[in-house]
Amino acid sequence: MTLSEVAEYLKSYDGRELRIMEICGTHTAGIRKNGIPALLSDKIHLITGPGCPVCVTVTGYIDRLIELSKDDRNVIVSFGDLLRVPGSKMSLTQAGAQGSDIRYVYSPMDMLRLAGEDKAHIYIFAAVGFETTAPVYAALISEAEQTGINNIRLLTSLKTMPQAVRRVADGIDGFLAPGHVAVITGTGEYAGLAEELGIPFVVSGFEGSELMASVYALTKLAAKKEAKCMNLYPRAVKDSGNEEARRAVSRIFEKGDAAWRGLGVIPDSGLYLKEEYKRYDAGSVDIIHDKEPAGCRCADVITGRLASEDCPLFGNSCTPEHPVGACMVSAEGACFNSFN
Repeated sequence: MTLSEVAEYLKSYDGRELRIMEICGTHTAGIRKNGIPALLSDKIHLITGPGCPVCVTVTGYIDRLIELSKDDRNVIVSFGDLLRVPGSKMSLTQAGAQGSDIRYVYSPMDMLRLAGEDKAHIYIFAAVGFETTAPVYAALISEAEQTGINNIRLLTSLKTMPQAVRRVADGIDGFLAPGHVAVITGTGEYAGLAEELGIPFVVSGFEGSELMASVYALTKLAAKKEAKCMNLYPRAVKDSGNEEARRAVSRIFEKGDAAWRGLGVIPDSGLYLKEEYKRYDAGSVDIIHDKEPAGCRCADVITGRLASEDCPLFGNSCTPEHPVGACMVSAEGACFNSFN
């Protein structure tokens, strides 16, 4: 089937109304970048789910980082998009303006150089992410152990997707399964979820044509209520995933309960350093506090209960230049992409 035929089918679809949720921030960005919502029938609704790691991170985590930054012995290291996410009182950027040592890097592995060159400070990485980034943090800890670099710590907010999917599945007719995550996990988890929930899943790539093909496949499956998992990203995703990466993660991390913005505490949905690696932990347990800024509806947006444009702050007091909530900060956030 050609792309034009796919587009024609999706635009003219006149079956039962469908709610299709993407659970990957890069999919959220790709859908908006390619103008896909405008190409669909008004009976096909694309819903943003909890697929942006920065967006699902609770304010208590930012607060813990800021608390740690007040100790002159500590240096907080992060990816750039986390720096502007508001905590309950301020962001990491604002903490830096008040004298805390806050730095951003492009790779967690930069910690090895930073910490190795400065033994007088503890370098704490803001380890936010899903199954995709967990192997990198496992590699960082393994390398630190092997090289004897003892002044590296992680404050983890690492989450796994299947448990959250169960929380948001009510009223959803199909899921765009996250391509990057599935590279690590494989398709088995999503095949199991499809059977358990009675909802189809399609593992998708990230180009506009791939996203259109995946929405088409989901529409066909959902219209027939056919609960199965299809892999439309076979060049990167295998049924078994990346077994070596999963072994590396399981050696360093173990599962535990985790707090998600908008979803509360979900059992066994977090990854924490195992007991034998606790010396690298900066205090990651019991971070559950979440206090959104007044009027912010990020929690409703990332759980599919509200469209970004329906938040009263959207485009008014909340813009990418002056974000009020996490969804407007991250390049993978629903509000950021809806605004742009």
